[in-house]
Amino acid sequence: MNIVPVVNLQDYISGDETKKKAFVKALGNAYETIGFVAVEGHGISDETISKFYKAVQAFFALPVETKLKYEVPKYAGQRGYTSFGREKAKQSEVPDLKEFWQIGQYVEGEEMSKEDYPDNLEVAEIKEFNTLGKNLYKSFETAGGYLLRAIANYLQLDEEYFTPKIKNGNSILRAIHYPPITQEPKSAIRAEQHEDINLITLLVGASADGLQLLTNEGEWMDVKAGPGQIVINVGDMLQRLTNNVLKSTTHRVVNPPREKWETPRYSIPFFLHPRSEMKLDCLENCVTEDHPLAYKPITAGEYLNERLREIGLKM
Repeated sequence: MNIVPVVNLQDYISGDETKKKAFVKALGNAYETIGFVAVEGHGISDETISKFYKAVQAFFALPVETKLKYEVPKYAGQRGYTSFGREKAKQSEVPDLKEFWQIGQYVEGEEMSKEDYPDNLEVAEIKEFNTLGKNLYKSFETAGGYLLRAIANYLQLDEEYFTPKIKNGNSILRAIHYPPITQEPKSAIRAEQHEDINLITLLVGASADGLQLLTNEGEWMDVKAGPGQIVINVGDMLQRLTNNVLKSTTHRVVNPPREKWETPRYSIPFFLHPRSEMKLDCLENCVTEDHPLAYKPITAGEYLNERLREIGLKM
């Protein structure tokens, strides 16, 4: 059973105030209770997604020594290639069963710290890999901006509250490859249970099943996007900013049944981050008797670095 609510982003941007208010209410209610929604009408073209998926599959099919040319340890997995077995969930001692490629912000109109915003790496072997990746990155960023406006509405903030905070933000587009499983895993699944670091995560449909969320009742439930839908969940930064009003839900990617071990899995999440200097201090209107102050002040950049160390990508 798929318990993730479905909303249509066109209801928000249509100009119809009744549809807009209903969208905001449905989105906010979902994020308070389950932390996930499936979104239709998101404006990201199927062609853009399909072409980048093909480029991603071609990249991960390259020889290991070729891919390793693009692994730069000082980038802590935030740009380029991260090899199999490098990343783990913060509470796990065993690495996840995946390798991935990451694309960061294409800074426009201002100078940003190269430490926080290193240049993206260019893949020479796959034609249009970088162009396709940039196009998808920008499409995700646009859709995510609308979602954050709706979240601001729900939180009774100015509608543009997040807009300057995500302009040239530290968002990441990650292309993940879970290779076929060739031997009994050592207590690991494709991606161990975790919560995302960022504000919201946008995920286009994966090439195989496996994504599950942990319900309030402590049960694991499958998350599946229908045709033309993307799944969007709350990350820890937004949970922290809202003092636990909006829910960053624990989720994981489980291994397929043994008879399907030879099936690889690909997925492309977009982790929407704010600018590093954004303060994640709990919003005053989210601190109540039901939600007493839960977090100390911290910036998004400080929090990101703290979490990257916990998952083994940054020393």
